[in-house]
Amino acid sequence: MDIITDEKLCGMTVREVLQKELRYSSNMIKKLKFSDGGILVNGSFVTVRYELKRGDVLSLAVEDKAEDVSPYTVPSPIHIDIIYEDEWLTAVNKPHAMPSHPSLGHKTDTVSNALAYRYRDKNYVFRPVNRLDRDTSGCMLTANSKAASYIMYKSMVDGDIKKYYVAVTDGFPDTDEGTLRSYLKREEGSIIKRAVTTADDVEGKIAVTEFRVLWREGSHGVLLLSPVTGRTHQIRLQLADFGCPVTGDDMYGCPSSHILRQALHSFVTKLPHPNSGEALKLTAPLKDDMTNLIRAVFSDSDRVLDKILKTAQLL
Repeated sequence: MDIITDEKLCGMTVREVLQKELRYSSNMIKKLKFSDGGILVNGSFVTVRYELKRGDVLSLAVEDKAEDVSPYTVPSPIHIDIIYEDEWLTAVNKPHAMPSHPSLGHKTDTVSNALAYRYRDKNYVFRPVNRLDRDTSGCMLTANSKAASYIMYKSMVDGDIKKYYVAVTDGFPDTDEGTLRSYLKREEGSIIKRAVTTADDVEGKIAVTEFRVLWREGSHGVLLLSPVTGRTHQIRLQLADFGCPVTGDDMYGCPSSHILRQALHSFVTKLPHPNSGEALKLTAPLKDDMTNLIRAVFSDSDRVLDKILKTAQLL
């Protein structure tokens, strides 16, 4: 990546540009310092203490190389909905039944494979910022460069990336809004399933999810949920423990005749852009199977769907 020194950058040290303008982490700066051709000015090696002059060309070796590409990510010409993309990040509306990355039994049918094909003209490295369960649909973020990955990871850790999910539930909370707090751990004897435990369990990790009830009718509800922490199966397990499991969740609740997977969708994601810091709001429209579920279980489904859309607009 080449940066031409303008009036704004003139007089700044390389370190100041990396830290303040590009928001690179100390670890990334260290890697650049010790990589071959990592930091150059006008084609020559400089230290991070170098003071930039107008017209200087600052070159940073942040592009991915062929050896960075995973041999397990095979480009596959499968369709995936793109919500947003630029050189820094890509956001997709992940369908259900599509894993995030290759694993046993899923070598070529993942988000990773689809994006590797989309960006097949370059050395593409799959860098997911957030992962979704195989049968959870919705907004999934990936970083398109090393720099973006570092910055977005820090944003996630600092709580600057806000995620909002929509769930149809069997049953519903009595209160209109609230916070679910519990301790979760891996269920004994399983590598996938999680279980609720107590605060004094050394294996337990705190899980916090904020919720708002958008609709109640009969035996079903529609909830907007925002996880504060990011534990595996957090929303699904907490709702089940609260007495209103996600409809169709055959792991923590019951199967449904109206939908073939858990009715959980990552609807809206808000984040600062990894380069500009500009506030981004990304919305992933509901998948057809969730829309069909809502039409099947609510008498005034058009009002329910309208309420979901208007809630997204106000976030």
